[in-house]
Amino acid sequence: MNYFVSILLGLVLSTSFYLSAKQTKPPIQHAIQFKTVDDINQYWLSEKFDGMRGYWDGKQLLSRQGNIIHSPKWFTKHWPQTVIDGELWLGRNKFQQTISCVRKITIDENCWQQVKFMIFDLPKHTATFTNRVKAMKALVNNNPSPYLAMIKQFKVSTIDQLETTLNNIVTRKGEGLMLHLGNAYYHVGRSTNILKLKKHQDAEATVIAHIQGKGKYFGKLGSIKVELVNGIRFKIGSGFSDKDRSNPPVIGSIITFKYNGKTQAGIPRFARYYRKRSDE
Repeated sequence: MNYFVSILLGLVLSTSFYLSAKQTKPPIQHAIQFKTVDDINQYWLSEKFDGMRGYWDGKQLLSRQGNIIHSPKWFTKHWPQTVIDGELWLGRNKFQQTISCVRKITIDENCWQQVKFMIFDLPKHTATFTNRVKAMKALVNNNPSPYLAMIKQFKVSTIDQLETTLNNIVTRKGEGLMLHLGNAYYHVGRSTNILKLKKHQDAEATVIAHIQGKGKYFGKLGSIKVELVNGIRFKIGSGFSDKDRSNPPVIGSIITFKYNGKTQAGIPRFARYYRKRSDE
């Protein structure tokens, strides 16, 4: 397929998700990168699932950008009117399959039968996270839906145990860990009470240009130029599959990339493409 035709096709596909009714962004909280903590015993741990974040407002499923997620009626049957924050998930290392399923406007009921909505918080609950853990357990135990589950919340006693737990999850192709401060209340926006722990760092950037490839990538994407929210611009040329290079993320879209530290100028080191953002 011609390179520029591929770009146009990618643009059409990426915008199809927006053809559904647009909603206001749901008021959710976001984690920060892990930092040293004084007392690990004060935190609840859970696996960071590699799916698509969903927000159940009591009547419908929304993405974190406020787009309606078109699910079968039977998928949310029996769900409570309680507002729920969670992850639509097919399993470890199945991110692309999950996104392919849940972002379709024309519902694929076969793939939805494999999806679960994994609860990790209750945004409208006014108690501490420790009490919200109890409330989430009660909600799941009292609900007959086979598609509603809860991400396991547990504790460790030492930083060594935290590191061991992280290594075990990554070995099993998991993404990482989330740490929730037990005595914290739900706070809309970026919160220091929720920490994201991975083996690598990641961030998001906006695609601002395509750079055509050379040699074996002639006629395909060579690299992309991206811009961070602080205005820093740089190129990403690795991490792309052959499929990505034939159908690259469209200009203006937001992508996630991995990196290892930053230069003195604030440019991410060893940046490599990871994926398109799941819930634009």
